[in-house]
Amino acid sequence: MAKSAQASSTPVTAAPRSPIVSSAHLVSPQSAEMSEFEFGLIVASNAFHRWVVHCMAAAGLKDLMPLDVLVLHHVTHRARDKRLSDICFIMNIEDTHLVNYSLKKLASLGVVASSKSGKEVTYAATESGSAFVQRYREIREQCLIQALHADDALNKDIGELARLLRVLSGMYDQAARSAASL
Repeated sequence: MAKSAQASSTPVTAAPRSPIVSSAHLVSPQSAEMSEFEFGLIVASNAFHRWVVHCMAAAGLKDLMPLDVLVLHHVTHRARDKRLSDICFIMNIEDTHLVNYSLKKLASLGVVASSKSGKEVTYAATESGSAFVQRYREIREQCLIQALHADDALNKDIGELARLLRVLSGMYDQAARSAASL
């Protein structure tokens, strides 16, 4: 009996936590957290891409790739015509041909229309495209946003997380420029 009393009074120490990463060979002693963040970013990015495709399919627009959905949302943003270069700049996409392909695909589906003024081509959502985006919003509210209201603490952290992601995207862009000069 004395032995069990002694065992229960001994403090339990947690085992050192290993970072959850996808590439253990990249874990740095200086920042294991960055490797852990990158793994979380990979998983979250894939989940987000799956979500936007399924949400848009539920809205009635099927067989789109994640970039197609995101381009449609951006073209619809603020009901202003957008140039290809502006879309790429805002979305931080260097490969303009990827966005151009999405725009052509969306135009062939009748959800985006192009117009030309001189040499400049701009893109805007059609009425049909705007209707799909509105339905997407309704489904997003029902399936995603309502779930956030169930956890107010999580919802409050999202703004800070968004700020950190913008900061980190700048760091990754600068690191990419540095790596390109090696």
